[in-house]
Amino acid sequence: MSRILLLMGTETYRAVDFMAAARKLGHQIVVGLDRPDPLEALSKGGTLSLDFLDLEASVERIQGLHGDSPLQAVVSVDDSATVLAARSCARLGLPANPEESVVAGANKAVFREVMEAAGLRSPWYRRYPLTADAEAASGEAPYPCVLKPLFLNASRGVIRADHPAGFVAAFGRIAAMLNDPELKKRGGEAADFLLVESFMPGAEVALEGMIQQGEFHLLAFFDKPDPLDGPFFEETLFITPSRLPERAQEAALAVAARGARALGLRTGAVHAELRLDGGEPYLLEMAPRSIGGHCSRSLRFGAGMSLEELILRQALGQTPAAAEAKNRAAEAKNRAAERESRASGVMMIPIPGAGTLHSVNGLEAARQVEGIEDVEISIPLTQQVAPLPEGHRYLGFIFAKGDTPQAVETALRESHGKLTFQIG
Repeated sequence: MSRILLLMGTETYRAVDFMAAARKLGHQIVVGLDRPDPLEALSKGGTLSLDFLDLEASVERIQGLHGDSPLQAVVSVDDSATVLAARSCARLGLPANPEESVVAGANKAVFREVMEAAGLRSPWYRRYPLTADAEAASGEAPYPCVLKPLFLNASRGVIRADHPAGFVAAFGRIAAMLNDPELKKRGGEAADFLLVESFMPGAEVALEGMIQQGEFHLLAFFDKPDPLDGPFFEETLFITPSRLPERAQEAALAVAARGARALGLRTGAVHAELRLDGGEPYLLEMAPRSIGGHCSRSLRFGAGMSLEELILRQALGQTPAAAEAKNRAAEAKNRAAERESRASGVMMIPIPGAGTLHSVNGLEAARQVEGIEDVEISIPLTQQVAPLPEGHRYLGFIFAKGDTPQAVETALRESHGKLTFQIG
């Protein structure tokens, strides 16, 4: 039985799926939480309280845990502890991405610098301190442009500006967001800046993959059928397999592979977002983590294997790709990492307005739509909700499967159309 430390933030969506995967594989789980756990003393090594922002103190605690009973893997279930996982694995002698690679993937300004240095297509960009004169900065930007925080994800705080007045308004809105004490603490120095990029048009796609020995291996290619042109960039639909021409898919995959090499990623899950402007792809971002929210539930591999199972197997050196590296004759094992043949997709249910969530109606009708696998509301009633750009959650998730990507998209839209929300 292997012993795995799963690092997770208090607001993560991913805890249940990763823990279920570990149990299914028969592994012992230790949960590393980013807050004090009053039951830690009673859990006999089952939980470990950590401060994800105090890296050295947390690594020392993990080393102590490892000394008592060795860990075979340390995995961050989302982006909240990817740097801590990288440093911990390096200190324990476990396979890991270089810490500087993880940091570069998490900081949008550094990521742009790395991509540009590698010769990858990149938009015009410039980093500004939040203390900068927004009106003066607005005269330097090309239009349309996009303003964004350096460290947030899921399109939080990302705003398009089409003219100087819009630039100044977006600058002030992001600065007000980042003045929140919790975000300032989480972002550290990165919370004192924002990034401005020229807006690049085109279809947006997402690639889910794994890095094996420094090489990108594609697991799923997602289309995002809804246009993401701003002023905010709320993601809704993810559908696989892609309906893009094969040449466009191959070009996107090649750019993602170059981006992973430029970052210096060596191992583990990777999630890439790209735009195809005139069929020419460029990387929006690339993070050494798996897809966020509950979106991974739309994916199954081999004999029903989840994405989380694949991630844990790789962390333990048990992936099909690792087996192939040892024995090229074992090609049949690679099928375990092939996505199921049916089309699948997920809709992240957007929040239509700010306020208190009072009711959700139409759930049963939404679940009865042909092709729908499940409809899950992830925010409890009476909770405060807020849409993008300030918000950072979705009302829930709709999952569908079908014979074609179009059938999946149709089912997701029909199901969503049967839901109504009272927010006020």
